[in-house]
Amino acid sequence: METAAIIKTFREKGIINIKEGNGKVVTLLKPEHWTDEMGKDWTYLIFDLFQIRSLCVPFSEVSLDIVEFASKPTIYSSPVNPLVSNGPMTQGNLRFSLIREPHWNKLLFQLAQPVLCGIDKEVTSDFQSEVKFPLLSSSTKEMFLGPEGEVKIIKG
Repeated sequence: METAAIIKTFREKGIINIKEGNGKVVTLLKPEHWTDEMGKDWTYLIFDLFQIRSLCVPFSEVSLDIVEFASKPTIYSSPVNPLVSNGPMTQGNLRFSLIREPHWNKLLFQLAQPVLCGIDKEVTSDFQSEVKFPLLSSSTKEMFLGPEGEVKIIKG
């Protein structure tokens, strides 16, 4: 992965398209560039557990532990932080995922902010990576996490 070029392009344009190891195009977008016309099928990607606070209402320890100790890639839906005024939300919830795969985590760390991720948005790729994107795995789970420790498995 050409990390330096990816970061430079992302900072300049606010969007990048990366063809990952499975051949699908992963679009990374600065949240402030998202519009309603882009649809709601986007997931916030974070590289660190503490970034949840900027996206969601404060979590209970139970909910934080679930995110911290998840063994498989997981997409969570949770009530949105009132400070997030614009973004892909459904019924007051947003989707996010803590990316642990080392290559993708390093890229997100270098981008230094939560970013939106869309898969196969019918665009051509700017960059290519041999590393598979973790959320495209067949073992990816989806869960709802509430601030008081409510947990609901959406896709297990």
